[in-house]
Amino acid sequence: MKMTGADRPSSAPRASARHAWLAILLIAASTLAPPVANAEPAVPQGVWLIDKKAAVQIFDCAGLMCGRILWLNVPRNALGQLDRDYHNPDQALRTRELCGLTIFWDLHPDGENRWKDGWFYNPDDGETYRVSAQLKSDDVILARIYLGIPLFGKTKTLERVPHGVTDGWC
Repeated sequence: MKMTGADRPSSAPRASARHAWLAILLIAASTLAPPVANAEPAVPQGVWLIDKKAAVQIFDCAGLMCGRILWLNVPRNALGQLDRDYHNPDQALRTRELCGLTIFWDLHPDGENRWKDGWFYNPDDGETYRVSAQLKSDDVILARIYLGIPLFGKTKTLERVPHGVTDGWC
């Protein structure tokens, strides 16, 4: 006896059940899988010397890289007072001390050991520039400081130093 399509046992319920179990297994596996490693670099915290003129403390500020002045080669003016932000374009800010001043902020992680789209305030001229940075080794950071595009900027080398207690430290 030949079976017709109507007489054949259906394999559809078995296939549906297999698909349902497969879907359940995939959902379970995806919820139990370890999270993907975060590609954002850790902020290279510590004290870093710039041009032998200033040392900055680099710190994590809400997942971004920031830095504040922690040491000045010449911490006092000719009158013996702590140096101030004399060149700030905002007259009201010209009396604030440079010691402890945040001079770069908002550097966003940009892959392994790189940060971008940050800001750098230069107390020497009162200007605010764009900045990007790259950790070249455990003790060296290259910072690109620029207006407009990086091509027209300059690179500064920051070298890790221990926090000291000599004159000039904040």
